[in-house]
Amino acid sequence: MALEDLVLDALKQVMVPDVQRDVVALGLIKEVKAQHGIVTFSVELTPASAGLQARLDPQIKQAVKAVPGVNDLAVHYLIKPEAPAKPKGPSNPPGIKHIIAVGSGKGGVGKSTVTANLAIALSASGLKVGILDADIYGPSIPLMLGAQDQKPGVLNEKLLPIEAHGLKLMSMGFLLPNADDPVVWRGPMLAGALRQFLNDVNWGELDVLLVDLPPGTGDIPLTLVQLIPLSGAVIVITPQPVAAAIGTKTLRMLQQSRVRILGLIENMSYFDCPTCHTETAIFDRGGGATTSEREGVPFLGEIPLDPKIRASGDAGIPVTIAEPDSPQAQAFRKLADQLWAALVPT
Repeated sequence: MALEDLVLDALKQVMVPDVQRDVVALGLIKEVKAQHGIVTFSVELTPASAGLQARLDPQIKQAVKAVPGVNDLAVHYLIKPEAPAKPKGPSNPPGIKHIIAVGSGKGGVGKSTVTANLAIALSASGLKVGILDADIYGPSIPLMLGAQDQKPGVLNEKLLPIEAHGLKLMSMGFLLPNADDPVVWRGPMLAGALRQFLNDVNWGELDVLLVDLPPGTGDIPLTLVQLIPLSGAVIVITPQPVAAAIGTKTLRMLQQSRVRILGLIENMSYFDCPTCHTETAIFDRGGGATTSEREGVPFLGEIPLDPKIRASGDAGIPVTIAEPDSPQAQAFRKLADQLWAALVPT
């Protein structure tokens, strides 16, 4: 057996205190060389373990000098800097496969209505779906899904989401003493609330969690993209050029944050007269398709302006449930199919 191998065998008897493993097994011994009975090698320690040198050195020298054929010994101690810890990237809460943000450039475009009906349409296709109402200042999901009087329970120090129409829901609206109470918070408190809604809610197993963002490009959208790796985002706009231009700002903000844009939805695209059966472009039409083409993102489709959609949301029973066979509900189901196909291509 070569002298180097004999030395390594001898060093296996030298145990590192508190670890109970030998210096060879821990990879501390480097570059063992033997020539004319003179043995040299290095012992590599980290800054945290540098204090072991004084305790290991006598044992190492005693073990090596006892090896037949060793006439002299030179041991070098090296302090190797510890590699900086890799920062942990954002991750989804356990059990949630996909998180999709639903955003808009301005209020009043029907973003929450779209979120609620998309969620129900996705659920009807067999998926497990939840909605996180991240519009802290103006939570509307509880009312739209008829759950405004419910309060979440607590289990194992986590909030239990409200369940309505087969969906799991969480909103600031469930936590306010009165539905009309204002939320007077600044940015850091908003970010903290969003973290709690994501991490301190027992969402269970979900195929998709839709996050109803507040309009614009403020603290909540920015915090969201920093907290979790979104599977994608949907932008809701109305047809008129001004609304489309403002919606584009949110789209570009998400793109700059490296969020995949799954598509644009044009809400209130046209009014279909129930008596004369003619389509009237009350707010213009085609802004969604034009913006989609200009920005190079998919156009998921149009939703008509219809009193049934508004009335069913006010009643807490979205049109996809209240009138599942209506053209309005069919429009939402088509959008949901388009969205899921964009998210999970076959």
